[in-house]
Amino acid sequence: MKKENIYKFLYVVSIFLIIGFAIRLGVDYSKYNTHSNSAPFYAFIIERIVEFIIPSIIVFIIGKVMKKKYTK
Repeated sequence: MKKENIYKFLYVVSIFLIIGFAIRLGVDYSKYNTHSNSAPFYAFIIERIVEFIIPSIIVFIIGKVMKKKYTK
């Protein structure tokens, strides 16, 4: 892969992390039962944000920096 195209790869990784967040949150919602879980559902949302969205933002920012570096 050329160095000029690394930012495109990072954008795709960022998109896959967001899709993974949506899928995983959907699975959590389908398995969530208020009677057996003492934690509210927003705790699961916060956990998934830390797992998926924050890394996605970091990868996206790195992609932006790489794009600026190689497309001058």
